[in-house]
Amino acid sequence: MEMFPAVTTIAQTIQLSLSPVFMLAGIGAILNVLVARLARVVDRARALEMLQPTLVGEDRTHHAWELRLLHWRMKVINTALFLCASSAIATCSVVALLFVGELAHLHIGTVVGVMFIMAMLLLVSGLVMFLIEVRLSLRATYVRNEMLGKRLS
Repeated sequence: MEMFPAVTTIAQTIQLSLSPVFMLAGIGAILNVLVARLARVVDRARALEMLQPTLVGEDRTHHAWELRLLHWRMKVINTALFLCASSAIATCSVVALLFVGELAHLHIGTVVGVMFIMAMLLLVSGLVMFLIEVRLSLRATYVRNEMLGKRLS
């Protein structure tokens, strides 16, 4: 058993790990989008919370409805963030396991494969939650009929 792996073995392992590393870059971009959306939702919720005591009647009802929707959006975004961050952790584990397996001459191909599948499933789940959040955000962007005035023909 050789004590130090050949440079070519390490180079091959680095090549194998490039796909998961590119996936990590994509997950990082998704996380950035999710955090930005969460920040906007939190800012909007804080603004509505400050307005709520001064409102009466239909405006108060509408703002309360929007606050409930914002609360739901925050929960969905947090879930998406958790799933995508978990996917990133699983992807990092895949890269680490590739190197550990190669350096220690372990036969852990099945473990690496399962971890990669898990990372992909977590990512898909996070993206589904992102789509749900986008759909929820569209519910809050409609313009009420009384605000439109005349209809455009």
